[in-house]
Amino acid sequence: MAGPLTVDVVAPDRVLWSGSAERLVAPTVEGEIGLLTGHEPVLSVLRAGTVRVRGGADGDAEFPIASGFVSFDRDVVTVVVEPVAPAEEKAPAAS
Repeated sequence: MAGPLTVDVVAPDRVLWSGSAERLVAPTVEGEIGLLTGHEPVLSVLRAGTVRVRGGADGDAEFPIASGFVSFDRDVVTVVVEPVAPAEEKAPAAS
């Protein structure tokens, strides 16, 4: 059996999640992509949606995103995202 994926989900200003997982699912501009160990190398642009990390010793995680990109090579996944701001962090509407 192949080992786990090494996953890093980062925003421009912080690390959102880092650990090992069995799979990662991300919303690319061409459709959802699922990454498992042994997948061919990938570099893809992400669209708004949710990045889902599943099955790792470090637990499951979900991240709503506005945009970003995903890079995968040799069972290492790096996801750089612009997270969707929580409602309390959004700027007030101009009046």
